[in-house]
Amino acid sequence: MTQSPAVRTTGRSGPVRIGERAARTLVTELARINDPKAALLVGASPESAVLAAAIDALLPGDRLTAVPAEPFGAAALREHITAQGRWVADRVSVVDSLAEAEPAGVVIAGEVFAGTAEETRSGIEGLAKYLSDGAVLSVATIAMPGRTTGAATELARQDALYGVGADLVLRNSPPVRVYRLRFTPASPATADRLAPAHRPSSVPLTRGMHIDSNGVAAAGIALGLAALARVARPSSKLWLLPALAAGPVAAFFRDPERDVPEDPSAVVASADGKVLSVQRLHDERFGDGEWLRVAVFLSVLDVHVNRAPVAGKVVDYFVADGGFVNAMKPDAEHNVAAYTVLDTARGTVVVAQRTGLIARRIVQRAPIGALLARGERFGLIRFGSRTDVYLPADAADPLVGPGDKVVGGSTVIARWR
Repeated sequence: MTQSPAVRTTGRSGPVRIGERAARTLVTELARINDPKAALLVGASPESAVLAAAIDALLPGDRLTAVPAEPFGAAALREHITAQGRWVADRVSVVDSLAEAEPAGVVIAGEVFAGTAEETRSGIEGLAKYLSDGAVLSVATIAMPGRTTGAATELARQDALYGVGADLVLRNSPPVRVYRLRFTPASPATADRLAPAHRPSSVPLTRGMHIDSNGVAAAGIALGLAALARVARPSSKLWLLPALAAGPVAAFFRDPERDVPEDPSAVVASADGKVLSVQRLHDERFGDGEWLRVAVFLSVLDVHVNRAPVAGKVVDYFVADGGFVNAMKPDAEHNVAAYTVLDTARGTVVVAQRTGLIARRIVQRAPIGALLARGERFGLIRFGSRTDVYLPADAADPLVGPGDKVVGGSTVIARWR
């Protein structure tokens, strides 16, 4: 294979290695598609963590085509694949060059983009030719603080135009940023066949519990303040305040794994908390017709990671200005809120992330064009707040009432008719 100069594994600081965590992030789109699919991995080598992750993500009906990276030839890669056993060999084929590959539903660049902006643009265009309709291209580039490469600049531009997800993987040497690009529209119905995407934006504590990256940063700031206070006033116990606060602050950003119901008619809670109201109303911002709205209050003790209540495609996102009153009061209706609009096979669904008396920061990580599986994480609200789910009133029946406790991603709050 003639390797594109834009896709190379050498940066200014030496060889760029894609580790296990970054590799898993690169193959996210392959791993989350439950239907039989064809995937293309460009730049594969026997010791590649990306190849190993792609093989682990394969299901019985899947096909993976691998294009060898230089200096490895197709023969060495075929030998490696054969050594993996019959199951892998039956599903993974090796071609001598990219020109021999067929279009695929997922295309993965197995090597880091580290060239110039022009080289990167050329490399992206070359890989995009092998994307089927609605398919995703997954690529990575170096993400070093204080240094912007031509590849990073070009991929940021591509992300602004075609991005459907991006993740920063700090636990890689050096850190890399992974972009998922879609150049042709995907059907909202496709989301029904997806599993929640892997997100490296949280730090695992146990098998079932993570801490969101916002919590890691907040706890780090608290510990930094404690260290400064200890140095500035060594005889004072003032440093204990931020030091003791670090644990509770990190705990606020806990991100537990959840069992998402498989029932396709289920609408799940978008957040943990207590149901404030279930009502029918009109809201011309989302279109004509009546809406069924389920409002949930999140106390400071609840998990604040937000999840998609249904499977769908993000078609709009906007923020409405307002105040910051207590989220349990009726006036919270006019608080600052971020609205994520989903197009689904059953109509439009809207999730509103509302600020509260303490909550002043909304995080939304699903760009327009992204496909979300039911129960998939898409954002969070810092400290006490409220999350509302709007459903077409003539298409869904509520299953919860005021005062009920719900668990984000697990509790069924409504059911499609």
